[in-house]
Amino acid sequence: MADFPTPDGEAAAGPSVGLEVVVVSGLSGAGRSTAAKCLEDLGYYVVDNLPPELIAAMVDLGSRTSGGVTRIAVVVDVRSRAFSADLRTVIGELDQRGYRPRVLFLEASDEVLVRRFEGVRRAHPLQGGRRLVDGIAAERELLRDLQGVADLVVDTSHLSVHDLRREIEREFGGEATPELRATVLSFGFKYGLPLDADLVADVRFLPNPHWIPELRPHTGLDRDVHDYVLSQAGAGEFLDVYTKLLRLVGAGYQREGKRYLTLAIGCTGGKHRSVAMAEELAKRLVGDGVQTTVAHRDMGRE
Repeated sequence: MADFPTPDGEAAAGPSVGLEVVVVSGLSGAGRSTAAKCLEDLGYYVVDNLPPELIAAMVDLGSRTSGGVTRIAVVVDVRSRAFSADLRTVIGELDQRGYRPRVLFLEASDEVLVRRFEGVRRAHPLQGGRRLVDGIAAERELLRDLQGVADLVVDTSHLSVHDLRREIEREFGGEATPELRATVLSFGFKYGLPLDADLVADVRFLPNPHWIPELRPHTGLDRDVHDYVLSQAGAGEFLDVYTKLLRLVGAGYQREGKRYLTLAIGCTGGKHRSVAMAEELAKRLVGDGVQTTVAHRDMGRE
């Protein structure tokens, strides 16, 4: 751990817990929000619009979590009016104290920024009663010195959201690649489709345990129902084929920067078939290394 000199010239110990600290700044409309979301997916504790004078206190708090927080990203912009000089001073102080912050600066051409602001019909934070281009020019001048000391400057003029994500993952992700996280949700079609489903699978092609008196009171979580559903013709083949499909889809989602997948498995009432199949499919996803959560929306609803 790095030491830094005290006012008396003696060495003092650096932070008790090593932190990765990233300061994100840049022009409004250049992609700070996308960068913040990407860093959060990489395991950073992200704080948006924190005044520069509070950054050091935030980092100190993170260092006292005994490893609970190992990565902090602070997004700072011109909404903090005492911005430019204060931020450079804080970065220097953090560096002297052994935190070694990295500065990510995002920029874009004036033409692209104008198009983006007009697309969302929002005023520039420094525009006031002037034209949009005047606000952009004022911000660019205010941030000129900070851009000059940034560790990484990314021009997003010709980058898609996915391109920017890949750039940030490459620079700040380390050896770890953000993993896909999946929620497998069982449901009953008679109660409606889940609004948050990315993919929906229908397992009503399997015989319904509801029509077997000894199975009707139980759910797909019970062994007898589970075994009955999985023993039916087509159940195993469905799971094999759908698991392969999810591997293909999951890899594509990761390439496109999508990290969360909700897979809905439906039967008539959401009690027997969908529950058993959701549980079995979740096991296969876990076996593939996917962080998976299982939920049963309609079980017990009848």
